[in-house]
Amino acid sequence: MQRRTFLKASIAASSLLAVPSMIRQAQAAEPLSIYGVKSVSGTFASYGQYANMGSKLAVEDYGEVLGRPLTYTTIDTEGNAGKAVRKVQEATQQKGALFFNGCTLSSSALAVGKEVAKAGGVFMTPAGADELTGKNCNRSTFRWSVPTYGAIRETVLPLIKMKPEAKRWYTITPQYVFGEALLDNAKAVFDEMGVEHVGNSYHSLQEQEFSGYLTNAMAAQPDVLLLLNFGGQSSNVLRQAVNFGLKRKMTILLAWSAGLDQFKELGPDLIEDVYLGAQYWHQIDTPMNNAFVKRVREVYEMNPNYPMAADYIGTKVLLDGIKRAGSTEGAAVARALEGYTYEGPTGSETVRTSDHQVIKDYYLLRGKAASEMNDPDDLAEVVSSGRTFPAEDAVGCNMA
Repeated sequence: MQRRTFLKASIAASSLLAVPSMIRQAQAAEPLSIYGVKSVSGTFASYGQYANMGSKLAVEDYGEVLGRPLTYTTIDTEGNAGKAVRKVQEATQQKGALFFNGCTLSSSALAVGKEVAKAGGVFMTPAGADELTGKNCNRSTFRWSVPTYGAIRETVLPLIKMKPEAKRWYTITPQYVFGEALLDNAKAVFDEMGVEHVGNSYHSLQEQEFSGYLTNAMAAQPDVLLLLNFGGQSSNVLRQAVNFGLKRKMTILLAWSAGLDQFKELGPDLIEDVYLGAQYWHQIDTPMNNAFVKRVREVYEMNPNYPMAADYIGTKVLLDGIKRAGSTEGAAVARALEGYTYEGPTGSETVRTSDHQVIKDYYLLRGKAASEMNDPDDLAEVVSSGRTFPAEDAVGCNMA
């Protein structure tokens, strides 16, 4: 009886010792969720849908991390910062979500970044407002896209140098944080280069009719019309500007385009000789971009555009951070991303430790005439590119 009792006790003890190991194995096999914060409906739906395709593909290509399968969930912001925050709160509080990528609007990205930080997660965004890696920076937020500072200095500055006779500039600006940041940076370049800012027209995020603003621009007789809006609004104002005959009277620069999809929608007749700022262009000749273009053609039967590329690489880098950390703890992943250098679509890209800004190229393109195109997507050529970022001690970022 004593021997049988001893054996039973030994077996029970062995089973208890095995429980933590079994729990760890179960946790390791549990799927790890990545959340895409995208405006797949609303004003910026076309952008958000391509961004969503990019993140989904990145998760599919990665497959698993730390031995755990990956799942992908879309959070539709509907292009509304309030809805974006509420839905991210639900994900963090009810589902324990920690890893997020996306946000089209800078206002949404700023708000979401704060919520993810509260939850101890990690958020990678392609949004443009300088505050994301400036005064509103935090340890959870990382930004892939060049900020408005770099976008302006890599478009306005090269164009001023290319066209020294163009001394009068007029701006059309959306009245929210992203537009204001672009305008402030443009004014700084105007002052620096001795260019006259002859006027500005503000518009709301709901505006689709720009004839009044274009009439004001024509009355100011500028040499260059600088468009600081984005997505469907920039397409509408550019289309209306060309219909008004402004392309024959002045140079037009769209500082922050959505890239290929937008150019295809507009067509070569509209964008010919228009200058276009771009975070990404599918014809960039880098090893990672060549492989990415091939992969997107295989899966989606198209060339990748900016939102697809931005959210693909943003999601991939987020997963790289988890792998490098060897952990799914948010703070550990954030630390693993700081100083991280990797091959991105624009070449070698680095996450700056001080403010979590990715250092990468920004591009100035010129729209081609239909007769210059080698294929239906050969709509523009790169005329300038470079990396311009504010100094680390000038951005106002204090991680503490």
